[in-house]
Amino acid sequence: MNLKKITAIMIGAVMAVSMAVPAMADDKVETVTDGKLTVATSPDFAPYEFYSIDEDGNPTLSGFDMDLAQYIADKMGLELEVVPMDFDGVLSELSQKNVDLGMAGLSPDPARADAMEFSDLYYKGGQSFVTVKDKADQFKTLGDANNKDYSIGAQTGSIQLDLANENTPDADIVSLPKVTDIITELLTGKMDGAFIETAVAESYQKNYPDLEIVCDVPYDTEGSAIGVAKGNEALLKAVNEAIADAIDDGSIDKFVADATELAAGQTYEGTLDENGAVPEADAADDAE
Repeated sequence: MNLKKITAIMIGAVMAVSMAVPAMADDKVETVTDGKLTVATSPDFAPYEFYSIDEDGNPTLSGFDMDLAQYIADKMGLELEVVPMDFDGVLSELSQKNVDLGMAGLSPDPARADAMEFSDLYYKGGQSFVTVKDKADQFKTLGDANNKDYSIGAQTGSIQLDLANENTPDADIVSLPKVTDIITELLTGKMDGAFIETAVAESYQKNYPDLEIVCDVPYDTEGSAIGVAKGNEALLKAVNEAIADAIDDGSIDKFVADATELAAGQTYEGTLDENGAVPEADAADDAE
């Protein structure tokens, strides 16, 4: 797997000490690489993580997960290193302890408890069933989607795929690695509906007005957490302390607002090429 590493600027040593969370002083936090906080993410999940494109066509890794990652790294006095990859890769790299954290709008599913620790919730959202406007009348309830004649999508390895299997077992369920692929299939009529996290569905709806959020999908744990490498209790404690601070000082609300605004502009969702640029085919699609 060709992993493109996006590295933030390291803050000075004096600043690092002064910004460290006081409670962390008693606990030595070990990371995969000394002095760095390595975070795996899947940049196809706006407004959580995506690439915002400036006027010159340059991509910048953005999203409120990325803002929170920087906030946590700053609190710990560490340099942030973000490694973009497909969503199932995030789960795999974290389970193998190749990275410190996984931040990709993760739901704290008990089924993943053997592969990672989960932080406290930092954002409470929900799950939705999405289709296009021309097909919205076919799905007055979630039960209407449970039909063998319908193709229903969800992201590979995600909670949404579990929800698709649970709520629409009779449908033709199709899992794709990127949410952008699912949106494309919906808009081109190759897919009839899809299970997507609500904030993400709302973000896509702003850019693609033909999308329709039909209904909420029941789910016991409506919120997002950070995946932490298994057994690293000191890191888990530090992350939870940083999350609490970000909630208390209003940073989370600002991160979400800023990311939502950025996601309404020109974006690219997926991994960059080996030169750190948007792949030519995708760039052409965005220009159309």
